[in-house]
Amino acid sequence: MESKLLTALNLGRAEGRPIALATLLEGKGQWLIDESSGGGASETTVLLARKAIAEDRSQVVDCEGASLFLQVHNPPLRMVMVGAVHIAQALSLMAARTGYRVTVIDPRGAFATEERFPGVDISNEWPDEALRCIGPDVRTAIVTLTHDPKLDDAALGVALSSEAFYIGSLGSKKTHRARLNRLERLGFDKAACERIHGPVGLAIGAKSPAEIAVAILAEVTQARHISTAPATS
Repeated sequence: MESKLLTALNLGRAEGRPIALATLLEGKGQWLIDESSGGGASETTVLLARKAIAEDRSQVVDCEGASLFLQVHNPPLRMVMVGAVHIAQALSLMAARTGYRVTVIDPRGAFATEERFPGVDISNEWPDEALRCIGPDVRTAIVTLTHDPKLDDAALGVALSSEAFYIGSLGSKKTHRARLNRLERLGFDKAACERIHGPVGLAIGAKSPAEIAVAILAEVTQARHISTAPATS
């Protein structure tokens, strides 16, 4: 690999950008491809590379009669939960098994403890401060679970200003309408507020904390694959 290309790859990884290194297995040809640049590669190569990024899978593909190795360098998947409640306990285990790095935010120290959330990153900062430090990106899902507007709204204000691919909030339809009204009064327009999945989770009739966690993770998974699917035209 040329030193210039290696430098660009390392820079992209440091910046947390989803990126793919495309290499011809026969002959010469190597390109760095991300969401905004094709690196000089052919249109077909760029489409294949972005598809591999969306699938989060390095692979060998046939490209215009040649074998092409697509090496994907994606930042880690992250799930941030606001509220160290029973649903978060179940969801944190499921999300970790699915490949997410999990962070639980709750300024109520008695709830967010290592004993209740073993192996999980814990923050006892106020949600907006904690989220700003985390810096949600296109590989981040944010779920608010406290039922406390002071905590959930603080988190949502930062979430809606981020590139997070999923934002969800626990609560009934009535609670969600009130939440949207508060956010609109804070200056978030309707289009921004529509990013919030509320009530959170797929409508599968979930009742228990574990079932609700299943519904949430299912919706996050659905949103992730739909939001990262490459354009077909």
